[in-house]
Amino acid sequence: MGNFAVIDTETNWNDKVMSIGVVIADSDTFQPNDARYYVLAPEYEIGGMYENTLFIETPVQPILCTRAEAIGDLKNWFRQQGVTSIFAYNACFDRNHLPELKNYEWHDIMRLAAYRQTNPKISANADCFSTGRLKRGYGVEAMLRLLSGKRAYAETHNAFHDALDELEIIRLLGHPLHTYPKL
Repeated sequence: MGNFAVIDTETNWNDKVMSIGVVIADSDTFQPNDARYYVLAPEYEIGGMYENTLFIETPVQPILCTRAEAIGDLKNWFRQQGVTSIFAYNACFDRNHLPELKNYEWHDIMRLAAYRQTNPKISANADCFSTGRLKRGYGVEAMLRLLSGKRAYAETHNAFHDALDELEIIRLLGHPLHTYPKL
């Protein structure tokens, strides 16, 4: 597969994307190769539940731009990096909020992380549906705590940091990328 992308978005009070965090990683090592963080104007100016995390320190400089500029840059960058697959935790949310990227192959990280059959860290006595999916406690924060053993971990709700966290979930689960369901 080569490279793949992990995307996370944060939305404003009007349910419009106000930031996009993206990490491109190697499909064999799950190590990040490159990253971008977009803060979208004017959407971010409306504010949202996590507006206070928009400009926290990130390893990459935020790119303040319009949505059209961000999407254009993403598509060019993906083409240069050979990215055809996008992974996200609860990928339907991000895919539905980024319809301009619908032609990429989307995969949902949560569909492996939340199931006893594919996540060996889920205990035999965990409260699960008959399908094996956890009934609760399978968000990014709870899942990273479970997989890493770091009880004090707290999700930042910054799209860039959250994309890194979602990549870490992929790494900790250790499943080949082709086993993640396509949307």
